[in-house]
Amino acid sequence: MARLNTSLYSTGAEFMVLGNLLIHGIQAYKAYVNHPGYDLIAVNPDNNQSCRIQVKSRYATDFDGGFPISNFDCDFVVFVALNRGYRYGKAKMAGDSGIMEPVFYVFPVNVIKAARKETAAWQKV
Repeated sequence: MARLNTSLYSTGAEFMVLGNLLIHGIQAYKAYVNHPGYDLIAVNPDNNQSCRIQVKSRYATDFDGGFPISNFDCDFVVFVALNRGYRYGKAKMAGDSGIMEPVFYVFPVNVIKAARKETAAWQKV
C-alpha cells in the first residue's frame, strides 16, 4: 500500500484543536516553527500560566488504535481520530465509506509516557 501524504490532514487536526480551544474561551496560539515538542500554546493571562499542547492525528477510521510519538516536551497531548475512511482492509459494507466525525482525546503527557511501547520501532502509544 502506498504511503498516504497526510500533511494537510495533520495541519487540519491542529487547527481543529485550536478552534475548539478558542470557541470554549481558552486563549490559544499555533506555534508555527521550531517547536518540535508542541504545536499549540494555551494561555491564561489572568494567572500568568500557559501550557504546551502536542497534537497527534490518524487519518484512517480503521487505524490500529495507536500513534507514534517521540518528543514529550509538552504538557498535554491531544489525539484526533480524523475518521476519513477505511484504509487498512476493514471489510466494507455496501455504502459504508467509514467516514465519520472526528473524535478528540486529551491526555496529560505523563499518561502518554506511561502508555508508550518502548520496544516498538516508532515508539508507539
